[in-house]
Amino acid sequence: MTTQEQPTGLRNYLNGRTVSILFLGFSSGLPLYTLIYLMQAWLAKSGLNVKALGLFALVTFPYTFKFLWAPFMDRYAIGSLGRRRGWMALTQLALFLVIGGLGMLDPKQELTLIAGTVFLIAFLSASQDVVIDAYRREILAENEQGLGAAIIVNAYKAASLIPSALGLVLADSMSWQAVFWIVAAFMLPGFVCTLLAKEPAVYGSPPKNLQEAVVLPFREFVQRDGWKQALLIIAFVLLYKIGDSMATALSTKFFLDIGFTTKQIGLAANATGWWAALAGGAVAGIWMIKLGINRALWVFGVMQALAILGFAWLARTGPDPLLLSAVFGFEAFASPGLGAAALVAFMSRATDPRYTATQYALFSSLAAVPRTFINSSVGYIVAETGWFGFFIVCFILAFPAMMMLPKIAPWNTRNEQA
Repeated sequence: MTTQEQPTGLRNYLNGRTVSILFLGFSSGLPLYTLIYLMQAWLAKSGLNVKALGLFALVTFPYTFKFLWAPFMDRYAIGSLGRRRGWMALTQLALFLVIGGLGMLDPKQELTLIAGTVFLIAFLSASQDVVIDAYRREILAENEQGLGAAIIVNAYKAASLIPSALGLVLADSMSWQAVFWIVAAFMLPGFVCTLLAKEPAVYGSPPKNLQEAVVLPFREFVQRDGWKQALLIIAFVLLYKIGDSMATALSTKFFLDIGFTTKQIGLAANATGWWAALAGGAVAGIWMIKLGINRALWVFGVMQALAILGFAWLARTGPDPLLLSAVFGFEAFASPGLGAAALVAFMSRATDPRYTATQYALFSSLAAVPRTFINSSVGYIVAETGWFGFFIVCFILAFPAMMMLPKIAPWNTRNEQA
């Protein structure tokens, strides 16, 4: 399948391409959210303080630097499955084994080994993201990119319900070792999907050597509209989700601190997060068809900023289970359901199909910078400001990127081509 124009319509949700994107998006999100939610609860229960938990974000820096080895994955194929499916199968199978093995370690005796294992999970997960993002860009038609972005982003977020809902509920009555293996098993549907999916057709010819794979993608991006526009795009991608990313960085620790149990957190996520993510995915896809990617960035950006205020409200009221469900629901709807879908569609549109893996890896690496480096300081900010003040800071940080939109994605411009 090439990126030739195909009929646009909601039936695109039901074709083989978008169904494969649904499963692969879930597989892409599961490792990261296992580190954010399940690992965080596991280490918090073992006695780590909020500053140490925040610093654990630093071992996930492969998400920020994955563009460094993306050209290697663009250049070489693995086995007989093809350039995209071969790398997907390898990383998915490895993630199943390493995530399951993480829970068998002892947080009180083997913290250094845990940090190394977390780094390995982050490296494998970032590598899987590189090839899945390239696969999505190449397998979908140009007019399916907005729908594809909505599907993969919300499948990615829906994966968070396995460690944050199912995993935390099971941890109330099962050993952590069993819980980690159960969560790891949810990597296997994506692995099966990879084996059954079709390899996308090659756009042009793959890089003949590593020099072509490394140099040409960056040269094309800079020369397309000049250095000034290239730097503006980079700054926008870096900042668009910084407020939301910081607000959710230690959300499990926040919920535990104000008095919720792991079971209450898991049940609230399960009661509202799943349905809100599905609703966000449907709304994002439909709205991007009607609004276009440019206007979606404006509307969805405002809504994801408002979602941060829900955490501030909860910090003021204390452990209210109904409000917890509402906060989970609106955040799942507004941030991954809307804001992240628009950003992914924007980044996909900005890539040249000849250099999909490398250019998209650069954009998504930039988007991961707040989660990896800035989020590592979250514990120190909370220690100084308290939870309420921290969420207000996050809300304010949501708006610098919005101020760039007139230059990046003008409201009255509906041209969806890069």
